[in-house]
Amino acid sequence: MRIAVVGAGFGGVSAAKVLRQSGFDVTVFERAPDVGGVWSRTRRYPGLHTQNDKGTYHLSDLPMPAHYPQWPSGEQVQQYLESYVEKFGLASSLRLSTEVASAELVHDETGWLVTSRPAGAQDPLTVQRYDHLIVANGIFSDPHVPSYAGQASFVAAGGRVLATGEFHDIEAARGKNVLVVGYGKSSCDVAVPVSEVAAQTHVVARELLWKMPRKLGGALNYKYLLLTRMGEALFRYLNLKGFERFLHGPGNGLRQRMVDSVGSVATRQFKLRGLGLVPNGSFEDIARSTVSLATEGFFERVTDGRIAVHRDQVITELLADGGRPAARLADGTVLAADLVICGTGFRQHVPFFDDALHARLQDEAGNFMLYRQILPIGVPRLTFAGYNSSFFSPLSAEMAAVWTAAYLRGGITLPPEGRMRDEVRARLTWMTARTNGRHARGTNIIPFSMHNIDEVLDELGLNLGPLTRARQWLFPVDPGSYRRVTAAMIRRTAVGGAADQVEPTRPARATR
Repeated sequence: MRIAVVGAGFGGVSAAKVLRQSGFDVTVFERAPDVGGVWSRTRRYPGLHTQNDKGTYHLSDLPMPAHYPQWPSGEQVQQYLESYVEKFGLASSLRLSTEVASAELVHDETGWLVTSRPAGAQDPLTVQRYDHLIVANGIFSDPHVPSYAGQASFVAAGGRVLATGEFHDIEAARGKNVLVVGYGKSSCDVAVPVSEVAAQTHVVARELLWKMPRKLGGALNYKYLLLTRMGEALFRYLNLKGFERFLHGPGNGLRQRMVDSVGSVATRQFKLRGLGLVPNGSFEDIARSTVSLATEGFFERVTDGRIAVHRDQVITELLADGGRPAARLADGTVLAADLVICGTGFRQHVPFFDDALHARLQDEAGNFMLYRQILPIGVPRLTFAGYNSSFFSPLSAEMAAVWTAAYLRGGITLPPEGRMRDEVRARLTWMTARTNGRHARGTNIIPFSMHNIDEVLDELGLNLGPLTRARQWLFPVDPGSYRRVTAAMIRRTAVGGAADQVEPTRPARATR
Protein backbone atom coordinates (compact mmCIF):
# COMPACT_ATOMS: atom_id res chain seq x y z
CA MET A 1 0.00 0.00 0.00
CA ARG A 2 1.29 3.44 -0.97
CA ILE A 3 0.62 6.08 1.67
CA ALA A 4 0.97 9.85 1.37
CA VAL A 5 1.55 11.90 4.51
CA VAL A 6 1.14 15.67 4.33
CA GLY A 7 3.25 17.44 6.94
CA ALA A 8 6.59 16.63 8.61
CA GLY A 9 6.11 17.79 12.18
CA PHE A 10 5.95 15.34 15.08
CA GLY A 11 2.73 13.83 13.71
CA GLY A 12 3.96 13.31 10.17
CA VAL A 13 7.45 12.11 11.03
CA SER A 14 6.26 9.63 13.67
CA ALA A 15 3.56 8.36 11.28
CA ALA A 16 6.21 7.78 8.62
CA LYS A 17 8.39 5.83 11.01
CA VAL A 18 5.59 3.64 12.40
CA LEU A 19 4.06 2.95 8.98
CA ARG A 20 7.36 2.13 7.33
CA GLN A 21 8.17 -0.31 10.12
CA SER A 22 4.69 -1.79 9.53
CA GLY A 23 5.51 -2.57 5.91
CA PHE A 24 4.03 0.35 4.01
CA ASP A 25 5.48 2.51 1.24
CA VAL A 26 5.38 6.06 2.65
CA THR A 27 5.93 9.47 1.08
CA VAL A 28 5.92 12.58 3.29
CA PHE A 29 5.23 15.96 1.70
CA GLU A 30 6.48 19.04 3.55
CA ARG A 31 6.21 22.62 2.34
CA ALA A 32 9.12 23.82 4.52
CA PRO A 33 12.75 23.05 3.64
CA ASP A 34 13.16 21.15 6.91
CA VAL A 35 11.23 18.84 9.20
CA GLY A 36 9.71 20.22 12.37
CA GLY A 37 6.29 21.71 11.69
CA VAL A 38 5.86 24.53 14.22
CA TRP A 39 9.55 24.07 15.12
CA SER A 40 10.80 24.60 11.55
CA ARG A 41 13.25 27.45 11.09
CA THR A 42 10.69 29.00 8.73
CA ARG A 43 8.23 29.39 11.62
CA ARG A 44 10.32 29.90 14.75
CA TYR A 45 10.03 33.23 16.50
CA PRO A 46 12.64 34.63 18.92
CA GLY A 47 12.10 33.25 22.42
CA LEU A 48 10.42 29.99 21.36
CA HIS A 49 10.85 27.17 23.88
CA THR A 50 8.90 24.06 24.82
CA GLN A 51 6.28 24.09 27.55
CA ASN A 52 7.13 20.53 28.57
CA ASP A 53 10.46 19.58 30.03
CA LYS A 54 12.70 17.51 27.79
CA GLY A 55 11.92 14.32 29.72
CA THR A 56 8.25 14.36 28.72
CA TYR A 57 8.38 16.00 25.27
CA HIS A 58 9.79 13.40 22.90
CA LEU A 59 8.87 10.32 20.89
CA SER A 60 8.93 6.95 22.58
CA ASP A 61 12.11 5.48 21.11
CA LEU A 62 14.39 8.52 21.09
CA PRO A 63 14.86 10.69 24.19
CA MET A 64 15.97 14.29 23.94
CA PRO A 65 19.78 14.64 24.12
CA ALA A 66 21.17 14.70 27.64
CA HIS A 67 22.96 18.00 27.04
CA TYR A 68 19.72 19.83 26.19
CA PRO A 69 18.44 22.24 28.83
CA GLN A 70 15.31 21.31 30.78
CA TRP A 71 13.10 23.35 28.43
CA PRO A 72 14.65 23.05 24.96
CA SER A 73 14.61 25.90 22.48
CA GLY A 74 12.73 25.75 19.20
CA GLU A 75 15.98 25.21 17.34
CA GLN A 76 16.89 22.27 19.57
CA VAL A 77 13.51 20.62 19.06
CA GLN A 78 13.95 20.89 15.29
CA GLN A 79 17.43 19.38 15.58
CA TYR A 80 15.94 16.55 17.64
CA LEU A 81 13.50 15.76 14.82
CA GLU A 82 16.36 15.82 12.32
CA SER A 83 18.14 13.23 14.44
CA TYR A 84 14.93 11.15 14.54
CA VAL A 85 14.83 11.16 10.74
CA GLU A 86 18.46 10.05 10.62
CA LYS A 87 18.09 7.36 13.29
CA PHE A 88 15.18 5.66 11.52
CA GLY A 89 16.32 6.26 7.94
CA LEU A 90 13.33 8.38 6.94
CA ALA A 91 15.13 10.81 4.62
CA SER A 92 14.28 8.78 1.51
CA SER A 93 10.56 9.17 2.29
CA LEU A 94 10.70 12.97 2.66
CA ARG A 95 9.74 15.42 -0.08
CA LEU A 96 10.85 18.68 1.52
CA SER A 97 10.14 22.09 -0.02
CA THR A 98 7.16 20.44 -1.69
CA GLU A 99 3.66 21.81 -1.32
CA VAL A 100 0.50 19.74 -1.76
CA ALA A 101 -1.80 21.84 -3.94
CA SER A 102 -4.74 19.44 -3.77
CA ALA A 103 -5.74 15.96 -2.70
CA GLU A 104 -8.81 14.37 -4.25
CA LEU A 105 -10.51 11.03 -3.87
CA VAL A 106 -10.61 9.18 -7.17
CA HIS A 107 -14.09 8.73 -8.58
CA ASP A 108 -14.64 5.26 -7.07
CA GLU A 109 -13.04 6.31 -3.75
CA THR A 110 -10.37 3.61 -3.96
CA GLY A 111 -7.45 6.01 -3.62
CA TRP A 112 -6.23 9.58 -3.73
CA LEU A 113 -4.77 11.79 -6.42
CA VAL A 114 -2.22 14.05 -4.75
CA THR A 115 -1.12 17.09 -6.74
CA SER A 116 2.14 18.66 -5.56
CA ARG A 117 4.58 21.34 -6.69
CA PRO A 118 7.76 23.02 -5.48
CA ALA A 119 6.96 25.26 -2.52
CA GLY A 120 6.21 28.81 -3.59
CA ALA A 121 5.91 27.92 -7.28
CA GLN A 122 2.88 27.65 -9.50
CA ASP A 123 4.30 24.77 -11.51
CA PRO A 124 5.42 22.24 -12.42
CA LEU A 125 2.57 20.20 -10.97
CA THR A 126 3.06 16.52 -10.22
CA VAL A 127 0.07 14.18 -9.81
CA GLN A 128 0.52 10.82 -8.08
CA ARG A 129 -1.92 8.19 -6.89
CA TYR A 130 -1.85 6.80 -3.36
CA ASP A 131 -3.91 4.14 -1.62
CA HIS A 132 -4.26 6.07 1.64
CA LEU A 133 -3.76 9.66 2.79
CA ILE A 134 -2.70 10.92 6.22
CA VAL A 135 -3.31 14.57 7.05
CA ALA A 136 -0.55 15.79 9.35
CA ASN A 137 -0.56 19.48 8.42
CA GLY A 138 -0.91 20.50 12.06
CA ILE A 139 -3.67 22.40 13.81
CA PHE A 140 -1.32 25.37 14.26
CA SER A 141 -0.31 25.68 10.61
CA ASP A 142 -2.43 28.62 9.43
CA PRO A 143 -2.09 31.69 11.69
CA HIS A 144 -5.10 33.92 12.11
CA VAL A 145 -4.11 37.59 11.83
CA PRO A 146 -6.99 40.04 12.37
CA SER A 147 -7.90 42.50 9.64
CA TYR A 148 -7.94 45.88 11.35
CA ALA A 149 -9.78 49.01 10.30
CA GLY A 150 -7.35 51.58 8.89
CA GLN A 151 -4.67 49.00 8.15
CA ALA A 152 -3.94 50.40 4.67
CA SER A 153 -3.11 53.85 6.07
CA PHE A 154 -1.06 52.22 8.84
CA VAL A 155 1.02 50.26 6.32
CA ALA A 156 1.42 53.31 4.08
CA ALA A 157 2.89 55.14 7.08
CA GLY A 158 5.51 52.39 7.49
CA GLY A 159 3.75 50.07 9.92
CA ARG A 160 3.86 46.26 9.70
CA VAL A 161 1.39 43.59 10.86
CA LEU A 162 2.49 39.96 11.06
CA ALA A 163 1.93 36.73 12.99
CA THR A 164 4.37 35.55 15.63
CA GLY A 165 5.40 32.69 13.32
CA GLU A 166 6.32 35.23 10.64
CA PHE A 167 8.60 37.19 12.98
CA HIS A 168 12.10 35.70 12.73
CA ASP A 169 14.58 38.56 13.02
CA ILE A 170 14.79 40.31 16.38
CA GLU A 171 16.65 43.18 14.70
CA ALA A 172 13.40 44.12 12.98
CA ALA A 173 12.18 45.33 16.40
CA ARG A 174 15.29 47.26 17.42
CA GLY A 175 14.44 50.81 18.38
CA LYS A 176 10.82 50.34 17.26
CA ASN A 177 7.50 50.77 19.02
CA VAL A 178 6.10 47.23 19.17
CA LEU A 179 2.60 46.01 19.99
CA VAL A 180 2.20 42.30 20.74
CA VAL A 181 -1.41 41.18 20.46
CA GLY A 182 -2.54 38.29 22.66
CA TYR A 183 -1.62 36.77 26.01
CA GLY A 184 -0.98 33.16 25.07
CA LYS A 185 2.36 31.38 24.92
CA SER A 186 3.64 32.81 21.63
CA SER A 187 2.71 36.40 22.53
CA CYS A 188 4.41 36.32 25.91
CA ASP A 189 7.39 34.37 24.55
CA VAL A 190 8.10 36.89 21.81
CA ALA A 191 7.45 39.93 24.02
CA VAL A 192 10.46 39.16 26.23
CA PRO A 193 13.25 39.26 23.59
CA VAL A 194 11.45 42.14 21.83
CA SER A 195 11.49 44.15 25.06
CA GLU A 196 15.29 43.89 25.14
CA VAL A 197 15.72 45.81 21.87
CA ALA A 198 12.49 47.77 21.24
CA ALA A 199 11.88 51.39 22.20
CA GLN A 200 8.53 50.35 23.70
CA THR A 201 6.85 46.98 24.08
CA HIS A 202 3.10 46.85 24.73
CA VAL A 203 1.04 43.67 25.09
CA VAL A 204 -2.64 44.04 24.20
CA ALA A 205 -4.61 41.24 25.90
CA ARG A 206 -8.29 40.70 25.22
CA GLU A 207 -8.36 38.18 28.05
CA LEU A 208 -5.75 37.31 30.64
CA LEU A 209 -4.86 33.65 30.96
CA TRP A 210 -3.52 31.92 34.03
CA LYS A 211 0.19 31.21 33.73
CA MET A 212 1.82 28.16 35.27
CA PRO A 213 5.22 28.66 36.95
CA ARG A 214 7.93 26.30 35.80
CA LYS A 215 8.75 25.77 39.45
CA LEU A 216 6.15 26.49 42.09
CA GLY A 217 7.67 28.42 44.94
CA GLY A 218 10.94 28.24 43.02
CA ALA A 219 11.33 24.58 43.99
CA LEU A 220 8.63 22.13 42.80
CA ASN A 221 8.80 21.47 39.05
CA TYR A 222 5.33 21.84 37.55
CA LYS A 223 5.74 18.52 35.74
CA TYR A 224 4.92 16.78 39.04
CA LEU A 225 1.57 18.56 39.06
CA LEU A 226 0.26 18.66 35.50
CA LEU A 227 2.34 16.09 33.61
CA THR A 228 1.09 13.16 35.67
CA ARG A 229 -2.13 11.19 35.62
CA MET A 230 -3.02 12.73 38.97
CA GLY A 231 -2.65 16.22 37.50
CA GLU A 232 -4.88 15.25 34.59
CA ALA A 233 -7.46 13.74 36.93
CA LEU A 234 -7.89 17.09 38.73
CA PHE A 235 -9.96 18.19 35.74
CA ARG A 236 -13.28 16.50 34.99
CA TYR A 237 -13.22 14.15 32.01
CA LEU A 238 -16.19 13.14 29.89
CA ASN A 239 -16.29 9.66 31.46
CA LEU A 240 -15.00 9.23 35.01
CA LYS A 241 -13.26 6.04 36.05
CA GLY A 242 -11.65 4.68 39.18
CA PHE A 243 -10.16 7.29 41.52
CA GLU A 244 -11.53 10.09 39.33
CA ARG A 245 -15.00 9.27 40.61
CA PHE A 246 -13.81 10.06 44.12
CA LEU A 247 -12.00 13.25 43.13
CA HIS A 248 -15.08 14.63 41.37
CA GLY A 249 -17.52 13.18 43.90
CA PRO A 250 -16.89 12.83 47.65
CA GLY A 251 -13.38 14.25 47.27
CA ASN A 252 -14.35 17.27 45.18
CA GLY A 253 -13.63 19.71 48.00
CA LEU A 254 -10.10 18.36 48.38
CA ARG A 255 -9.59 18.45 44.61
CA GLN A 256 -10.79 22.05 44.41
CA ARG A 257 -8.45 23.13 47.20
CA MET A 258 -5.52 21.48 45.42
CA VAL A 259 -6.29 23.37 42.20
CA ASP A 260 -6.92 26.67 43.96
CA SER A 261 -3.69 26.37 45.94
CA VAL A 262 -1.69 26.28 42.69
CA GLY A 263 -3.43 29.46 41.58
CA SER A 264 -2.64 31.12 44.90
CA VAL A 265 1.02 30.19 44.63
CA ALA A 266 1.20 31.50 41.05
CA THR A 267 -0.45 34.77 42.10
CA ARG A 268 2.06 35.33 44.89
CA GLN A 269 5.08 34.11 42.95
CA PHE A 270 4.43 36.42 39.99
CA LYS A 271 3.13 39.27 42.18
CA LEU A 272 0.04 39.41 39.98
CA ARG A 273 -2.07 41.51 42.34
CA GLY A 274 0.48 44.28 42.46
CA LEU A 275 0.76 44.20 38.69
CA GLY A 276 -2.99 44.17 38.20
CA LEU A 277 -2.70 40.96 36.22
CA VAL A 278 -4.81 38.47 38.17
CA PRO A 279 -6.99 36.80 35.49
CA ASN A 280 -10.73 36.69 35.81
CA GLY A 281 -12.16 33.34 36.86
CA SER A 282 -10.47 30.52 38.74
CA PHE A 283 -7.18 28.74 38.17
CA GLU A 284 -9.18 25.72 37.01
CA ASP A 285 -9.82 27.71 33.82
CA ILE A 286 -6.19 26.98 32.92
CA ALA A 287 -7.35 23.71 31.37
CA ARG A 288 -10.20 25.09 29.27
CA SER A 289 -8.34 25.32 26.01
CA THR A 290 -4.63 25.59 26.68
CA VAL A 291 -2.12 25.56 29.46
CA SER A 292 0.27 28.45 29.14
CA LEU A 293 3.55 28.05 30.95
CA ALA A 294 4.87 31.40 32.15
CA THR A 295 7.60 32.77 29.91
CA GLU A 296 10.81 33.26 31.85
CA GLY A 297 11.39 36.95 32.48
CA PHE A 298 7.94 38.11 31.34
CA PHE A 299 6.56 39.30 34.68
CA GLU A 300 9.95 40.67 35.70
CA ARG A 301 9.90 42.90 32.61
CA VAL A 302 6.35 43.98 33.38
CA THR A 303 7.56 44.89 36.88
CA ASP A 304 10.48 46.99 35.64
CA GLY A 305 8.40 48.67 32.96
CA ARG A 306 10.00 47.19 29.86
CA ILE A 307 6.69 45.50 29.00
CA ALA A 308 3.33 47.21 29.48
CA VAL A 309 0.23 44.99 29.52
CA HIS A 310 -3.14 46.44 28.51
CA ARG A 311 -5.59 43.94 29.94
CA ASP A 312 -9.17 43.41 28.69
CA GLN A 313 -8.38 45.45 25.59
CA VAL A 314 -8.41 45.02 21.82
CA ILE A 315 -7.13 47.09 18.92
CA THR A 316 -10.10 48.84 17.32
CA GLU A 317 -8.17 50.70 14.64
CA LEU A 318 -4.76 51.07 13.08
CA LEU A 319 -3.92 54.57 11.92
CA ALA A 320 -1.29 57.07 10.91
CA ASP A 321 -1.09 59.48 13.84
CA GLY A 322 0.68 62.61 12.59
CA GLY A 323 2.13 60.51 9.76
CA ARG A 324 3.48 57.85 12.16
CA PRO A 325 1.96 54.35 12.49
CA ALA A 326 -0.16 53.89 15.62
CA ALA A 327 -3.00 51.83 17.10
CA ARG A 328 -6.14 52.83 18.98
CA LEU A 329 -7.41 50.54 21.73
CA ALA A 330 -11.01 50.01 22.81
CA ASP A 331 -10.59 52.39 25.76
CA GLY A 332 -9.42 55.16 23.42
CA THR A 333 -5.71 54.86 24.18
CA VAL A 334 -3.51 55.58 21.15
CA LEU A 335 -0.14 53.80 21.09
CA ALA A 336 2.74 54.37 18.69
CA ALA A 337 3.15 51.12 16.79
CA ASP A 338 5.78 50.53 14.14
CA LEU A 339 5.31 46.79 14.40
CA VAL A 340 2.22 44.76 15.41
CA ILE A 341 2.97 41.09 16.16
CA CYS A 342 -0.14 38.95 16.48
CA GLY A 343 -0.32 35.80 18.59
CA THR A 344 -4.03 35.57 17.87
CA GLY A 345 -4.57 31.91 17.20
CA PHE A 346 -4.92 29.71 14.15
CA ARG A 347 -7.47 28.49 11.64
CA GLN A 348 -8.03 24.75 11.73
CA HIS A 349 -8.57 23.57 8.17
CA VAL A 350 -7.02 21.45 5.45
CA PRO A 351 -6.09 23.83 2.61
CA PHE A 352 -5.61 21.12 -0.01
CA PHE A 353 -9.17 19.77 0.41
CA ASP A 354 -12.08 21.34 -1.44
CA ASP A 355 -15.27 22.60 0.23
CA ALA A 356 -17.22 19.46 -0.59
CA LEU A 357 -14.70 17.26 1.21
CA HIS A 358 -14.56 19.64 4.17
CA ALA A 359 -18.34 19.31 4.45
CA ARG A 360 -17.95 15.53 4.76
CA LEU A 361 -15.26 15.88 7.43
CA GLN A 362 -16.89 18.49 9.67
CA ASP A 363 -20.15 19.00 11.49
CA GLU A 364 -22.44 22.00 11.05
CA ALA A 365 -20.28 24.06 13.44
CA GLY A 366 -17.06 23.30 11.56
CA ASN A 367 -15.72 20.75 14.07
CA PHE A 368 -13.73 17.84 12.71
CA MET A 369 -15.71 14.60 13.14
CA LEU A 370 -12.84 12.27 13.97
CA TYR A 371 -13.21 8.99 15.80
CA ARG A 372 -10.36 8.72 18.32
CA GLN A 373 -9.16 12.07 16.90
CA ILE A 374 -7.92 10.00 13.95
CA LEU A 375 -10.56 8.48 11.69
CA PRO A 376 -13.07 10.60 9.72
CA ILE A 377 -16.49 8.98 9.63
CA GLY A 378 -17.75 8.29 6.14
CA VAL A 379 -14.61 9.31 4.22
CA PRO A 380 -12.59 6.26 3.13
CA ARG A 381 -8.83 5.81 2.95
CA LEU A 382 -8.10 8.84 5.12
CA THR A 383 -6.76 9.36 8.63
CA PHE A 384 -5.39 12.30 10.60
CA ALA A 385 -2.18 12.62 12.62
CA GLY A 386 -1.59 15.24 15.29
CA TYR A 387 -5.22 16.36 15.52
CA ASN A 388 -5.04 15.52 19.23
CA SER A 389 -3.04 18.47 20.53
CA SER A 390 -2.23 17.84 24.17
CA PHE A 391 0.40 18.08 26.90
CA PHE A 392 2.16 15.10 25.31
CA SER A 393 1.65 15.98 21.65
CA PRO A 394 4.60 13.92 20.32
CA LEU A 395 3.53 10.78 22.21
CA SER A 396 -0.17 11.32 21.41
CA ALA A 397 0.64 11.65 17.71
CA GLU A 398 2.84 8.57 17.75
CA MET A 399 0.21 6.39 19.43
CA ALA A 400 -2.33 7.65 16.89
CA ALA A 401 0.09 6.49 14.18
CA VAL A 402 0.17 3.04 15.81
CA TRP A 403 -3.64 2.98 15.72
CA THR A 404 -3.60 3.97 12.03
CA ALA A 405 -1.09 1.26 11.16
CA ALA A 406 -3.15 -1.36 13.01
CA TYR A 407 -6.28 -0.15 11.19
CA LEU A 408 -4.58 -0.45 7.81
CA ARG A 409 -3.32 -3.92 8.70
CA GLY A 410 -6.86 -5.06 9.58
CA GLY A 411 -6.16 -5.13 13.30
CA ILE A 412 -9.13 -3.17 14.66
CA THR A 413 -12.79 -4.04 14.91
CA LEU A 414 -14.60 -0.72 14.73
CA PRO A 415 -18.02 0.01 16.19
CA PRO A 416 -20.86 0.56 13.71
CA GLU A 417 -20.67 3.92 11.93
CA GLY A 418 -23.73 5.25 13.74
CA ARG A 419 -22.23 4.51 17.14
CA MET A 420 -18.94 6.16 16.19
CA ARG A 421 -20.79 9.22 14.99
CA ASP A 422 -22.81 9.43 18.22
CA GLU A 423 -19.66 9.09 20.30
CA VAL A 424 -17.88 11.84 18.37
CA ARG A 425 -20.89 14.18 18.64
CA ALA A 426 -21.12 13.61 22.39
CA ARG A 427 -17.43 14.36 22.79
CA LEU A 428 -17.64 17.54 20.71
CA THR A 429 -20.65 18.76 22.70
CA TRP A 430 -18.71 18.21 25.91
CA MET A 431 -15.55 19.85 24.54
CA THR A 432 -17.48 22.88 23.32
CA ALA A 433 -19.14 23.41 26.70
CA ARG A 434 -15.96 22.79 28.70
CA THR A 435 -13.83 25.25 26.71
CA ASN A 436 -16.46 27.84 25.82
CA GLY A 437 -15.89 26.88 22.21
CA ARG A 438 -12.09 27.17 22.35
CA HIS A 439 -11.34 23.62 21.38
CA ALA A 440 -9.74 24.31 17.99
CA ARG A 441 -12.64 22.77 16.07
CA GLY A 442 -12.42 19.64 18.16
CA THR A 443 -8.69 19.06 17.72
CA ASN A 444 -7.39 20.32 21.09
CA ILE A 445 -7.75 17.73 23.86
CA ILE A 446 -5.81 19.52 26.62
CA PRO A 447 -5.48 18.49 29.42
CA PHE A 448 -6.65 14.95 28.72
CA SER A 449 -3.57 13.55 27.02
CA MET A 450 -3.39 10.22 28.79
CA HIS A 451 -7.12 9.60 28.53
CA ASN A 452 -6.78 9.88 24.76
CA ILE A 453 -3.74 7.59 24.66
CA ASP A 454 -5.52 5.04 26.87
CA GLU A 455 -8.57 4.99 24.59
CA VAL A 456 -6.40 4.52 21.51
CA LEU A 457 -4.31 1.72 23.00
CA ASP A 458 -7.20 0.00 24.79
CA GLU A 459 -8.93 -0.36 21.43
CA LEU A 460 -5.81 -2.13 20.18
CA GLY A 461 -5.43 -4.22 23.33
CA LEU A 462 -1.94 -2.75 23.69
CA ASN A 463 -2.08 -0.46 26.70
CA LEU A 464 0.69 -0.52 29.26
CA GLY A 465 0.36 -2.64 32.37
CA PRO A 466 -1.32 -1.40 35.56
CA LEU A 467 1.94 -0.95 37.46
CA THR A 468 3.38 1.42 34.85
CA ARG A 469 0.16 3.38 34.70
CA ALA A 470 0.04 3.54 38.50
CA ARG A 471 3.52 5.04 38.51
CA GLN A 472 2.30 7.67 36.04
CA TRP A 473 -0.18 8.89 38.66
CA LEU A 474 2.62 10.25 40.82
CA PHE A 475 5.52 10.75 38.41
CA PRO A 476 5.69 12.58 35.07
CA VAL A 477 4.81 10.39 32.11
CA ASP A 478 7.92 9.03 30.40
CA PRO A 479 7.25 8.52 26.67
CA GLY A 480 9.99 5.88 26.71
CA SER A 481 7.57 3.57 28.53
CA TYR A 482 5.72 3.22 25.20
CA ARG A 483 8.74 2.32 23.06
CA ARG A 484 7.65 -1.32 22.56
CA VAL A 485 4.07 -0.57 21.51
CA THR A 486 4.79 -0.35 17.75
CA ALA A 487 6.56 -3.72 17.68
CA ALA A 488 3.75 -5.31 19.72
CA MET A 489 1.18 -3.96 17.26
CA ILE A 490 3.13 -5.35 14.29
CA ARG A 491 3.33 -8.79 15.90
CA ARG A 492 -0.36 -8.81 16.76
CA THR A 493 -1.49 -7.80 13.28
CA ALA A 494 0.98 -9.96 11.35
CA VAL A 495 -1.42 -11.98 9.21
CA GLY A 496 -0.42 -12.58 5.62
CA GLY A 497 1.94 -9.61 5.33
CA ALA A 498 0.82 -6.02 5.64
CA ALA A 499 2.44 -4.78 2.45
CA ASP A 500 0.21 -7.02 0.33
CA GLN A 501 -3.07 -6.11 2.02
CA VAL A 502 -5.51 -3.49 0.86
CA GLU A 503 -7.30 -1.24 3.29
CA PRO A 504 -10.39 -3.03 4.62
CA THR A 505 -13.71 -1.26 4.72
CA ARG A 506 -14.61 -3.51 7.65
CA PRO A 507 -11.40 -4.52 9.43
CA ALA A 508 -11.38 -8.29 9.66
CA ARG A 509 -9.23 -9.02 12.66
CA ALA A 510 -10.30 -8.14 16.18
CA THR A 511 -7.81 -7.39 18.93
CA ARG A 512 -10.18 -7.35 21.88
